[in-house]
Amino acid sequence: MNEKLTPRQLTLVGSMLFGLFFGAGNLIFPLILGAKAGQNLPAALLGLLLTAVGIPLLGVMSIGLARSEGLLDLSGRVSPRFRILFTCALYLTIGPLFAIPRCAATSFTIGVAPFVGEHIWIWQLGFSLCFFGAVLYFSLKPSKILDSVGKFLNPAFLLFLGIMLVTALIKPVQPMASVTPSGDYVHAAFSAGFLQGYDTLDALASLAFGIIVIRTVRQLGVTEPGRVAVSTVNAGVVSMSLMAFIYAATALVGTQSFGLYAERLADPGFTGGDAFAMIAHHYFGRGGGLLLAVTVTLCCMKTAVGLVTSCAETFEEMFPSKFSYLKWAMVFSGASLLISNFGLSKIIEFSAPVLYFLYPLAIVLILLGLFGRFFGHARPVYQWTMWFTLAAAVLELCRVVAFRPVADFAGRFLPFYTYGLGWIMPAALGFAVGMVLKKMR
Repeated sequence: MNEKLTPRQLTLVGSMLFGLFFGAGNLIFPLILGAKAGQNLPAALLGLLLTAVGIPLLGVMSIGLARSEGLLDLSGRVSPRFRILFTCALYLTIGPLFAIPRCAATSFTIGVAPFVGEHIWIWQLGFSLCFFGAVLYFSLKPSKILDSVGKFLNPAFLLFLGIMLVTALIKPVQPMASVTPSGDYVHAAFSAGFLQGYDTLDALASLAFGIIVIRTVRQLGVTEPGRVAVSTVNAGVVSMSLMAFIYAATALVGTQSFGLYAERLADPGFTGGDAFAMIAHHYFGRGGGLLLAVTVTLCCMKTAVGLVTSCAETFEEMFPSKFSYLKWAMVFSGASLLISNFGLSKIIEFSAPVLYFLYPLAIVLILLGLFGRFFGHARPVYQWTMWFTLAAAVLELCRVVAFRPVADFAGRFLPFYTYGLGWIMPAALGFAVGMVLKKMR
């Protein structure tokens, strides 16, 4: 039995975790943030790093330090019903409904669509079949996920991405100081960057990937609970440090390449994927498109493998009498294949309201698990905090879908509501009520 991971093992597990986290959204959203933030990039990047790096790191730490066996164990501290409902909602969001289909749709939109002509839907269907065939192949061997992601897919992705970023940083189109901020980044760059981090889905994914890290650490011979927790936290630090570096580099490239897509940035349909394609073509010509296709496909595939694996393992645990791991993996891969063919823009459009509803719940649950040892993980504290947060999450949903009667009412009395952070005070109030009831008992 090992007392701790060796430096090589820690690097490998950290690389695996980074590979699971870093998908297509992690490429395109920082890029478009940089393009819109301009001179205000430092403040916007700080907000993005908080939700796309800091909170996911806390999520991994929460699973490890709370000595949980994953999201099911952590969410079960609220109530058995919340355990099932929240876990299903989270895994379906980062799984077959949004995140996994987005991986294939992004790969096709950025890497393949520019090379095909008519009957694009046939090409997309064929690409999806090949993409999810490969994803299912890797997912059916969950014990080999460390090898398939940490040793192969992740290094290949970093190689291709590094070539593009280094080239763009060495030969910028223009300096950051010459780019004027636009949209919400003019007067509220930090909060705009904070909310942009929601789109990466990383905070939600951190609760899902925790179980993969814990099991991988145990497979490497570390079994004592305290040592497993420490190894999980250390792996999270390794992966998130790498993510923060790439986020910063990608956002800076987005700002310094502003001149390539200045006229299209105001178009609602213009995404970071379009910006990435234009940058690749500028520096590498048609070969840049091929390089981009390989980069994005590897990036998305490795994330999809981790998501299918996590979803299948969790649903097998929740519903052991329904399907085996094999059947769950096939169901999630098949459903993702179908949804991916709706197209990238539709998937992003439908995912936004769900994210604004789930993110407050996920962030607060992460914080409760992280600091639970200070209040003995008392159930009243978990329950009251989450119920108050749930009410605030419903109000956030009303704001996003523009349900004006409720949104206008909440905006008048709820602090930070107009910035998308209206859940902070209700969560704090629920925590206070839970602590009082704990003391009374």
